[in-house]
Amino acid sequence: MVSIMLVEDDDVIASSLEEELKKWNYDVYKQEDFNTVVDTFIAIVHRQLILMDIQLPVYNGYHWCQEIRKISEVPIIFISSRTDDMDLVMAIQMGADDYIQKPFQLTVVLAKIKAMLRRSYDFSDKENFYSVSEVTLKPSELSLIYKDKTASLTKNELKIMEILFKHKGEYVSKEMIMRGLWEDESFIDSNTLAVNIARLRKKLKELGKEDFIVTKKGVGYAIIE
Repeated sequence: MVSIMLVEDDDVIASSLEEELKKWNYDVYKQEDFNTVVDTFIAIVHRQLILMDIQLPVYNGYHWCQEIRKISEVPIIFISSRTDDMDLVMAIQMGADDYIQKPFQLTVVLAKIKAMLRRSYDFSDKENFYSVSEVTLKPSELSLIYKDKTASLTKNELKIMEILFKHKGEYVSKEMIMRGLWEDESFIDSNTLAVNIARLRKKLKELGKEDFIVTKKGVGYAIIE
């Protein structure tokens, strides 16, 4: 049974989500204490997805997302009444995997959850790995490896790196990368893509591999041996 942690302080919304998810046989833990989100996440093992509101008591969802990202790459979907595009960009920067605006249809939430779980945990056809200039991408482990160091990737970061590795030595347009993500049911725009590329470059730098992803203005991104 798939386990979902629900972090939403509006009890009406939280209860309706919990009821609907349980109908679909999801195991739901509804967070009650909004001071202990990370502690709860650590204590309750095998949580496979988090639904989190942005506007929460004490600390907002951005804070908790950042804290969880320090210890886990579990999929996080934000649910929020905020409609500013910058909130979407901020959510991605903080480490979220998807963003749903309130008010929402429960069918949309369920579809997003199913798509996210499928992308996150069904890697049965992705046991292969890619390697360029001593950098290895392992899709089944959501990881980038360089020498003796490893970086964990989000699902969108993994998809971007897969596209670049498959087209090593050639520039891939932003449109092609976004189309690849859309086909995987991750609907991002050029700003969100830029945020993901920046995060990948930061992770590569921490591995000791700077300038692995190169950019040609007006053309796209590439990894070149």
